[in-house]
Amino acid sequence: MVPPSLWIYRFVMAVSLPVVAPYLLLADRRRGKRRPPLAQRLGWKLPAIPVGGVWVQGVSVGEVAVARSLLAELRRRHPGLPLVLSATTATGLAMASGVQLADVTLPFPVDLPGPVRRLMDAARPRLVVLVETELWPELLAACGSRGIPVAIVNARVSDKSFRGYQAVRALLRPLLAPVALALAQDEQSARRLAAMGVPEERIRATGNVKFDATSPGAPPKVAEELRRVAGGRRVLVAGSTMPGEDEQVLDALLRLAAEERPFLLLAPRHPERAPQVMQLAADRGFSVTRRTLLPEAAGYDVVVLDTVGELAALYQLADVAFIGGSLVPTGGHNPIEPARFAVPVLTGPNVRNFAAVYRTFVEAGAARFVHSEAELTQALANWLADPAGARKAGEAGRRLLAENAGATGRIADALEQFLA
Repeated sequence: MVPPSLWIYRFVMAVSLPVVAPYLLLADRRRGKRRPPLAQRLGWKLPAIPVGGVWVQGVSVGEVAVARSLLAELRRRHPGLPLVLSATTATGLAMASGVQLADVTLPFPVDLPGPVRRLMDAARPRLVVLVETELWPELLAACGSRGIPVAIVNARVSDKSFRGYQAVRALLRPLLAPVALALAQDEQSARRLAAMGVPEERIRATGNVKFDATSPGAPPKVAEELRRVAGGRRVLVAGSTMPGEDEQVLDALLRLAAEERPFLLLAPRHPERAPQVMQLAADRGFSVTRRTLLPEAAGYDVVVLDTVGELAALYQLADVAFIGGSLVPTGGHNPIEPARFAVPVLTGPNVRNFAAVYRTFVEAGAARFVHSEAELTQALANWLADPAGARKAGEAGRRLLAENAGATGRIADALEQFLA
């Protein structure tokens, strides 16, 4: 029987989607943002999908990186098991398309009965795996009606998300029935999943897969070109920056004496913002180009990364990393990628999405909080003037990764009950 909460969700979707969709399309066109092909998101024109396998869904780039580690482990254990990978955003889908471990990659369907049904009919999975905490009522209902178990892996429930889930807990609880397993990053998220309505006996804390994730590896030519452009200067990689942060990073560099300024690789979270970010740098007198023009570039102060999937590997070039989404109230991004290369991390205070990870990093001396452009300038100057101290901080981060590794294997062990 369809629970009342699902009928409410369907009514809200039916009323809001015709209003919201045109606005989103116009906003995307104005920003130059792309979305996955609509036909496939509606469940039409699907590629050939091997049936009876595992369908792994990750929203965007970060979740797809987690999925990549899990897919590699599943492929190692079950070479013939069909693996399907989907993503919600265009950037996530672009990264997913480069993952050679899945038999097929495709956009996540619009969470309506028709699109979800068509994709389910095509894939007929034996298990659906949702990376982190992505709860789509229509998908959950479809799995429940077909007897397909759902596993939530690397689950994280932030303060903000938990407050939202708590507000609709009575409506949410019936929709969570198909969740056969919920594997949380930490004990706090595990407790929150139980409070949301997942039965406690189905919940385990298995750690954070991102401590295990390996870098995809930037093409050697890209790293070589960037080193040539840097010309022996120290390197600052500012990753996953949001509007309002690019200006602060650039102004922090201007505060440094000219001879102390590092070369800057500036990577906006959304690559379609590259032209605006380049203009911000040019307005401040920096010579600037973009990553896709590197074969023609030489002697620049700033390179704007306008590609998807390369940032994680390019942290290897950094002497210091700044992780964006943190000087503005976005919630922060993951410090693990630079730590993999023993790079010390600077971040703003708004890191609610990775609060536990940053707490561990700061306590170990692997990361520092900065609360303003002026503090960013000072912290950057301190680490650039003290290479030994910066290396010590970076090595502390790399040790944390080794100490917290192993979540991928624990998750794969837990999923075996559905794969035998």
